[in-house]
Amino acid sequence: MKYIIAIIGLLIVLGLALLASNNRREVKYKPIILMIIIQLILSAILLNTKFGLVLIKGIADVFNKLLEYAGEGVGFVFGGIANNGQAPFFLNVLLPIVFISVLIGIFQWLKILPLIMRGIGWVLSKVNGMGKLESYNGIASAMVGQSEVFITVKKQLGKLPANRLYTLCASAMSTVSMSIVGAYMTMLEPKYVVTALVLNLFGGFIISSIVNPYTVEPDEDILSVDEEEKQSFFEMLGEYIMDGFKVAIIVGAMLIGFVALMAAINNVFDLIFGITFQQILGYIFAPVAFIMGVPWADAVRAGGIMATKLVTNEFVAMIDLTKIDSSFSERTLGIISVFLVSFANFSSIGIIAGAVKGLSEKQGNTVARFGLKLLYGATLVSVLSAIIVSFVL
Repeated sequence: MKYIIAIIGLLIVLGLALLASNNRREVKYKPIILMIIIQLILSAILLNTKFGLVLIKGIADVFNKLLEYAGEGVGFVFGGIANNGQAPFFLNVLLPIVFISVLIGIFQWLKILPLIMRGIGWVLSKVNGMGKLESYNGIASAMVGQSEVFITVKKQLGKLPANRLYTLCASAMSTVSMSIVGAYMTMLEPKYVVTALVLNLFGGFIISSIVNPYTVEPDEDILSVDEEEKQSFFEMLGEYIMDGFKVAIIVGAMLIGFVALMAAINNVFDLIFGITFQQILGYIFAPVAFIMGVPWADAVRAGGIMATKLVTNEFVAMIDLTKIDSSFSERTLGIISVFLVSFANFSSIGIIAGAVKGLSEKQGNTVARFGLKLLYGATLVSVLSAIIVSFVL
């Protein structure tokens, strides 16, 4: 039965993408089918094989060790601020982002990260039927972040047509930055975080290929990655330390605002209607959770968490999930966890449009115009990744 629901869900997601397509006749189905097969194989390897478990354990151990190192710095500055036995979210989850940001900066400065991004991007371009720029951007978004990625392609940004710009922005919204993966792993099981990272990369190309199909001519398939001005090692360290701290502060501020606002709205709805706002959203999103493979008994609660992620952000939804995860089956928990690992929410529209506008005002306005369609596509990517996982759990 789970396979029938998963196949129906897969067809619905592809159908919804086709419904919003700019040009249905241009859709190339061969690379789409190939990428779906690759997603199924990779999710089965990561979640159902000894090799996958060893690989994920290795990745999780690396991030755990990084979080330990980050804890040394956090403890030195903020040691004693919390009572014994307490684990403040800002200190334990957000501030380690600073250290991971520094590591990304070091690998960037050593030219290791650009080499990896170009290499994997070139391989992906042979699979997804898209250009080298789109493939590079998908990898770079996951490595350096949804805002910073546009800086690396700023020379080409102003010359891109709207259809290629959409694909670049869709990749940025569908993935997550490596700098905050460690934070996710403190709230979700690492195996689901790693699986989501891989699936979303291909999912972004699948949905974009349907919603926004086009052909890149050979003379247009040029990748021109901007190299940052060579900084001294310690200049680079200072910059990435401050960037990581800004991310931690911004996420913390957004959490304070969104969690408080959600609590207030829930209370008002409960007083007036006898049901919370999240419960209402849960009923609306329950059918989506069901086609993702969530049992109907869990669908309303799962739908509420999914909706929370869409209207606020993934951190708020993950916090809500940790409160009730013990009441979910392992299958439900895995499906919802994979859905949550992406930047697909309303606030990301402003973040991406602002990042592009800072480099090209004209292109920033273009992104703002197709912002809702961007969110629509990125949400379908999250649903698609969750459905793929439902096949193997």
